Amino acid sequence: MALVDRRDGHNFGYGRQLSYAGPQALKDMFGGGHYGTVKAHCDRWQAFVKWCLPDKGASINDARQIDRKVLADYAAYLRDLVRRGELAVSTAQNRLSSVNRTMAALRGDQCVKLSSPSKALDMRRTGVRYSVPQGQDCEKIKQIVDALCSRDLGRAAAIVLLARATGMRLREAILADLTRLGREAEACGKINIQDGTKGGRAGASAPCWIAMDDHIRGALGFAQQVSPAGSRNLIAPNESYLNVLQEIIRPARDILHVHNLKGLHELRAAYACERYEQITQHRAPINGSQCCQVDRNLDREARKQISYELGRGRIDVVAAYIGGRA
Repeated sequence: MALVDRRDGHNFGYGRQLSYAGPQALKDMFGGGHYGTVKAHCDRWQAFVKWCLPDKGASINDARQIDRKVLADYAAYLRDLVRRGELAVSTAQNRLSSVNRTMAALRGDQCVKLSSPSKALDMRRTGVRYSVPQGQDCEKIKQIVDALCSRDLGRAAAIVLLARATGMRLREAILADLTRLGREAEACGKINIQDGTKGGRAGASAPCWIAMDDHIRGALGFAQQVSPAGSRNLIAPNESYLNVLQEIIRPARDILHVHNLKGLHELRAAYACERYEQITQHRAPINGSQCCQVDRNLDREARKQISYELGRGRIDVVAAYIGGRA
């Protein structure tokens, strides 16, 4: 905790270590709330801290030494990583944005920041995927599920299965009304993803029906098995959504990384690629297909359907999951 009106101390009063100071300042800024946002900023701040080590870049361990030139040098470093194909443009921009936010939290002002991360990088996000999605191999998913279950993380395993089988986001998988979905599966042969959806999209005005298959049936059945007693979803009656993130998802991420799965969002992309192949009988563009050039109408119809199933409003965003149309 910083001392009031004593921002002239080491790391503006937040301690001796840069790696510790940033997260503490962010927690103060957000008042202990917005867990996901703070976690994302902290992770990106730690990447900056690593660059500040003597053998990496600027040799800095006091935020008072960070000025605009330091930030510009960091932007140049990230730009080089992007050009070498080691980092996505979006990731680089997010890292710069988080450094801006953390510096504001540490300093208590906006005096030291990059006014435009995209201009600093001299690059723009393309919104097109250039790397093959991880998690397309079903056998690999089984290994991850087994590893999670062996560590009493059955609910995390259920989330992995739901994300891969239906394309659900993390929040959608955690909050999914499993009772309702089971009822719909039996009565309609399809399920309507409505709980935890993004951007306020929910209800009869924005349906998101996905046809059942064996993978979805298996994922839904497993999720129902591990759902806590007295709950309709993956949150126990005495838990909060934040509890699940902290106690289930956080340790699960380490296991995902060990199995070379960088995040649950990769499973959403893997689902999109699988659906593209089912609809067009061609592999997704990111997997080497030329369907988008051979039959552009078929490609467009597939993207339209996938956009609907992922709960997105525009066809063009599907390129972030399956690749572009060039």
